[in-house]
Amino acid sequence: MFYILCTAIVLLPVFWGIGAWIRCFFRLPLSASWEITAGMMTVSIIWTVISFFFPLNLTVEWITVLIGILGFFRGRKYQLLYPFYSEHWKIFVPFSLFAFFSGSFYPFILDFFGYYLPTVRWLSEAGMVKGISNLDLLLGQMSLWHVLQAGFSGFSDPFLRLNSLVVVVFLIYILEKKNFAYLLFLPLFLLYTQSPSPDLPVMVFSLMVLGELFSGSRNLKFLFLFAVYVFVIKPTMLWLPLLVMLYGCVVLKKYLGFLLPGLLLAGLFVVKNLWTFGYPVFPIVAFDVGIPWKPNAEIMEISHQIGVQKTFDMQYSYSEIQKFGVAEYFFRWLFLKGIKSLIHISFVVSLIGFSIYSFCIRKKIVFLVLISVLIKSTLILVFSAQYRFFIDVFLVMVFVVLYPYQKKGNKVFVSLSFAAILLVTLMLAFPNLLKKAVPSFRPGSFMYGFEGKQMFKPSEYKWGKYTTYRIGNLKFNMVEGYPYSFDTPLPAISPEFVKEDLDAGIFPQKNSIQLKNGFFWRTISEKEKQKLEEILSERKRNFERK
Repeated sequence: MFYILCTAIVLLPVFWGIGAWIRCFFRLPLSASWEITAGMMTVSIIWTVISFFFPLNLTVEWITVLIGILGFFRGRKYQLLYPFYSEHWKIFVPFSLFAFFSGSFYPFILDFFGYYLPTVRWLSEAGMVKGISNLDLLLGQMSLWHVLQAGFSGFSDPFLRLNSLVVVVFLIYILEKKNFAYLLFLPLFLLYTQSPSPDLPVMVFSLMVLGELFSGSRNLKFLFLFAVYVFVIKPTMLWLPLLVMLYGCVVLKKYLGFLLPGLLLAGLFVVKNLWTFGYPVFPIVAFDVGIPWKPNAEIMEISHQIGVQKTFDMQYSYSEIQKFGVAEYFFRWLFLKGIKSLIHISFVVSLIGFSIYSFCIRKKIVFLVLISVLIKSTLILVFSAQYRFFIDVFLVMVFVVLYPYQKKGNKVFVSLSFAAILLVTLMLAFPNLLKKAVPSFRPGSFMYGFEGKQMFKPSEYKWGKYTTYRIGNLKFNMVEGYPYSFDTPLPAISPEFVKEDLDAGIFPQKNSIQLKNGFFWRTISEKEKQKLEEILSERKRNFERK
């Protein structure tokens, strides 16, 4: 916890200072929270460009920290600290401490081990690697949020708890705007502070953009750019730039010139995906421009089938799902076994209720929000209707409904939020309570509770067991006794992807000696296939002995 506090002391002024520099180019909303988030966006974009040429190492980190601190003092932002603290310390201090404390627990989201941490390590040690999806398909995503996290993983935030700072920034936003109703979102957000999950920043940033739109902001150029930034962090947030565009055209009746900065960022997003994945948008196999390092078609088909199965929480095989008609498909998705069914039913009922609310309230901006989330929900239902892809839709609907009450009943909202935060903290500290209450909630089984040492530094996993193999010109490391190669030296391949490569009859190869130059796939020989089978069989025997 102490380490996270130190990270906040360093990085909040850095982001604020860089946001102050950006004010020279964009008309930002007048608030510390917006300058800090603008700083985050700016660093993410610049570092994404840099990562094509250099790893995001200590040199990059030191230079960025110095520039940010210089901007913080040049803009005299320190003069704003005491007035803010003296007015809001009774809420700011305890809620911030809860954000730091919750972030000190062990990560429990499985994507941390198979996706977040490996991505951060590749970016910090090698940079943006061409065709890395041929080594590990998940790494083809390379979210801009992980770019930001990778660059600060040297000394500023070595435990990857940047999300705790995002919660603090949202708290600053709430206190600046005096929108105390939105404190009710904080208990949910605390569940994302243990890992660099991109889900948290996109939820927080989208709510901040909504706040600006509902307050009648005319700062379209920056808001659309920032909305696109949210989209490139996580493409399931397509609804947000769509909403800002509709707001500019329909409500403010502006020409489309304000779209240009956002479209340039979207162009960088496409280039990044073509470089790492071979197609414009991960993981969609569409708009093929003939990139030679694009993934194998059979591997992509396996990925598609797994995505379809995850829609149904892996409760049906792909062949069974293919036999469903449209009505049966929706019915079985709606009534899955376990807590997922409750979430899906709540989602559908909420959409229906929000649609009725939108037509009753008859406000143009509310109707535009409805159109945007309906488009997003339809796309999610078509591609992969996993509950984690539409949590933000719940938040948007709650935001809109609470908006008229945002500055009423402050004490009630503070008390409710504080009580809910205590409950969430209790579940993190004593996860057996959650496991017994909701046994079908899978992430709960990966929570390990409170340890005294986390008051000083955040809890982290260390494994370090691996074996080195060679196929063709690729010498790679594979974890032993665990499914994910989260701390295995690079280049590392998880056993699951080795198995998929074997089934497809291919294996990744290096373009050159340097990992930075990337990977391609080639068909393997019978001898290489036999060697891979022996590797997997040996690993299975070792795993069973344990």
